[in-house]
Amino acid sequence: MPQKALVVSLVLASMVVGTGYLLSADNRFGFSWDTETQANEGRQKSPSLGTTPKATWATAGLQQKPPSDNPVGFMLAKVADQYAQSVRYPPWSVPLTEAQAAGYRGNHYEPVVLPLENGGQFTVTLDKFRFTRGEDILVVASLQGPQVMGYSLQATLEHPESREAAESAALEQDGQTGYYQGSLTTDQEPGEYRLIVEATVDGKPVRHASSLTIEPYLGDFEGIEDTYLSNNNLVIPVTFSPQASGFYALSAQLYNGQQPVAQLQAEKRLDRTSGTVSLKAHGTVLANKSFNGKFQLRNLQIRQLPANPGDRTHYAFGPDDGYDFEPPDLDDLKDTPAVNPESEQRAALLRQLADKF
Repeated sequence: MPQKALVVSLVLASMVVGTGYLLSADNRFGFSWDTETQANEGRQKSPSLGTTPKATWATAGLQQKPPSDNPVGFMLAKVADQYAQSVRYPPWSVPLTEAQAAGYRGNHYEPVVLPLENGGQFTVTLDKFRFTRGEDILVVASLQGPQVMGYSLQATLEHPESREAAESAALEQDGQTGYYQGSLTTDQEPGEYRLIVEATVDGKPVRHASSLTIEPYLGDFEGIEDTYLSNNNLVIPVTFSPQASGFYALSAQLYNGQQPVAQLQAEKRLDRTSGTVSLKAHGTVLANKSFNGKFQLRNLQIRQLPANPGDRTHYAFGPDDGYDFEPPDLDDLKDTPAVNPESEQRAALLRQLADKF
């Protein structure tokens, strides 16, 4: 009995440790099935950028032994491998594949298709789903199939809770494209709204519903300052003039031509003057790689963090074309893992537990 109890205790402890890591904030990388799903949604699977040294404290010896036949040991070994890879990168600078880059786009509206009888489709498209107060919402709709349609469609912006209409407009059919088009204003209070597009199909009303948000005006992006190297980072200062003081979180994607390089993020308190938020690309995503020409900072998104619990997070976005810049000489950057003593201890503990099975 004592021996059996010891084995059960070890299994339970191992499962708790493994599950704790999977749910921890340090697990910044998706699971293998998450990565595969992102790649399928992007309709292509991109290889990891560049190559990384095989001999580091985190990766040395990981492939020296075959995987354990014990399921708990195999799980712990898998977690140890993934953790050893994830701690190579700081949370504010992680490598980016093409599929991940598509998933990180912060203001992309995916057209919603409503199926109709006899293989027909009712589709509504917007250029984005977060609109700054004062912008026009361009609505484009299409009806396909053997059905008999009406000559116009009606678009209504309504409050999701009360279902009261805040704005409405007719969508007229374009004689050349066949699409129905129209626009709504966003002179409403910031918040979440439902977009209802109504059509008449075979003499019956059909309603197409989707969601969007109206954001308050947060301020203006004013460009980027000269980039430089510091502490094994490429520092990219982004200037933003906020409408109100507060804490802001900035994120963007670093590209070299059409090649995604890294997802970057930073947080800072800004006052009601032109402020600078410095994004940093760590050496682990830039060193020992071949880059040509200028870099680009794309898909800039800034969030005004809630001042009080329960407040909404507000969003604003940089220019569609992003910013181009000429980087300094990157030869001084090193592919040195961004680790800390606590991460080393966790990786060692996971490896020791895996070796016991």
